[in-house]
Amino acid sequence: MKNFAVIFDMDGTLVDNTPYHYRTWQVMFEKYGMGELPVQTYYAEFSGVPVFDTVQRIFSDRDSVGLHQLVNEKETIYQRLYTPHAAPIKGLIAFLDELKQNGIKIAIASSASIHDIDFVLDRIHVRDYFDVIIDGSQVSKGKPNPEIFLKAAAHLQTPPEHCAVIEDSIAGIKAGNGAGMKVIGITTGNTAEKLQPSAMVINDFTALSVKKLAALFN
Repeated sequence: MKNFAVIFDMDGTLVDNTPYHYRTWQVMFEKYGMGELPVQTYYAEFSGVPVFDTVQRIFSDRDSVGLHQLVNEKETIYQRLYTPHAAPIKGLIAFLDELKQNGIKIAIASSASIHDIDFVLDRIHVRDYFDVIIDGSQVSKGKPNPEIFLKAAAHLQTPPEHCAVIEDSIAGIKAGNGAGMKVIGITTGNTAEKLQPSAMVINDFTALSVKKLAALFN
């Protein structure tokens, strides 16, 4: 039994779906006459942030009903675009197997809705690996606030300093560091330089092992 736990983000971490979220926002911007959405802006300001928070920020003139309609529209477009391409990131299944074989507790802590989390987990067939799933509706403050990671640690009954967080977004890296956890960046959407400060940066899960994780806590 290892004395640490692992907390995964979902979008861009379990699956390389971030380009499809970006394309979805491009469609939304085009439809509502908001001009271009530069990719740099998306990764810096949209990626990793709860979708409702983003919709509320950019459609500030809408009431609550209108905002929720826009969230649903965004998610519908995204799911249509991503469904044919859904796949786990290289090495994920083998890494999850290794964690389970070593008795390490595992959580998902994602800003996404539970509906969106279910959509992904049902397509890449990894649900049974996770002991805890925390979605964006279960916290009052989204990333970069560390609340979601702290809640996951509490549910795993593991001190934050004994948790490793795997994240692809700048907001998620900030949240993991704010929670006092070991942060591992994955370069699906940002360069290694942008995913700092991190204890480690990987391109995919073939670069990660229980032994390498354990070394971070020694």
